[in-house]
Amino acid sequence: MGSRLNKALKKTKKIFIVGIILWILISIVLIAPITVSIVETQQKENFAVTEILVHVTEIIGDVSVNIRKAVQPDYIKTFIKGNGVVLMFLILFATVGFLKAIPKSEYEDIEHGSSDWAKGEEYKVLSKHKGILLAEKHYLPVNKRGNVNVLVVGRFRFW
Repeated sequence: MGSRLNKALKKTKKIFIVGIILWILISIVLIAPITVSIVETQQKENFAVTEILVHVTEIIGDVSVNIRKAVQPDYIKTFIKGNGVVLMFLILFATVGFLKAIPKSEYEDIEHGSSDWAKGEEYKVLSKHKGILLAEKHYLPVNKRGNVNVLVVGRFRFW
């Protein structure tokens, strides 16, 4: 089981890094202005969702001001809640992706027709260096006692 998890981690490591970078960008570009808009419109007497949307469109381009405001004591609780919601969705997607990346068996990435699955026992019969070529680095020795007949399954292509 451990090797299957290691293979899945190796496959998904780059995607996890991209997910973390995406979370940071979403936090800076989207969550900070939304947080500032929510808190500032809640401080007014006439609170409405349309006012939040209008306010977000006005301040979304001012990244440095939004970040500075979002980490102030009045805004930080809403900023953490927004980051938590986005992080939960990213963790959900990452979990589903990781579970789909786990190989179904330990032989999943091994090429069919290769003898990579054999760990040493193939050289009791085969040779590493010379003879009739069977696969990469696998030869049937011709000076072997007994039957050296070879059955080729498949087709021979040339063009």
